[in-house]
Amino acid sequence: MKKRLVVLTGAGISAESGIATFRDADGLWEGHDVMDVASPQGWRKNPKLVLDFYNQRRKNAHTVEPNVAHKTLSELEKDFDVRIITQNVDNLHERAGSTHVTHLHGKLFECRSTLDPSLVYPIDGWELNLGDKCERGSQLRPNIVWFGEPVPMMEVAMEETLQADIFLVVGTSLVVYPAAGLVDFVPEDVPIYVVDPKLPDIRKRPNLHLYDEKASTGMVKVAKLLRDKYL
Repeated sequence: MKKRLVVLTGAGISAESGIATFRDADGLWEGHDVMDVASPQGWRKNPKLVLDFYNQRRKNAHTVEPNVAHKTLSELEKDFDVRIITQNVDNLHERAGSTHVTHLHGKLFECRSTLDPSLVYPIDGWELNLGDKCERGSQLRPNIVWFGEPVPMMEVAMEETLQADIFLVVGTSLVVYPAAGLVDFVPEDVPIYVVDPKLPDIRKRPNLHLYDEKASTGMVKVAKLLRDKYL
């Protein structure tokens, strides 16, 4: 039976493909205050700005490709039961071939009703505009979990984490909660591997392995190590 490898990924893994992050820019995301484009208040204040912002993110996402780190995680499915929990809203894990991906913060290529959150639709292409409505007649918004909103997939992620045989953290600074709290749910006897050029401040524990590297080079090393050690 394959060991269950649970992987928490963050902005750092997608940054290497050319997806912009905002944590490195003093809270500005592509020149915008994060709260203007990623909060319910920002949406109420200027929905057109928010829609345009995510349209540009989608347009950009169409031009990038999964990188070595995404592909390495996908290839690990041959040898492990890989469950990815991602803070990213792009679809690069899926495009790389990963088959079990939980998106904590929503999906860039989906929209949902502002009236009924259960009405979720795929976005073909990259545009979502004012006047685009759900079947009940309300404006569609990006299916993104904004700051201040609950994280509906968190319970699924916690359950996955509790069942991990190996836990891997790639490309995240572990500062965005509640996602960052997942490491506290990893059973004490389960090894944790962390890959990030800015290693997060993580509680010291037995079997903690830290790799001060970017996602692509770090993942190649960790994948080899995991195969050598656990197969």
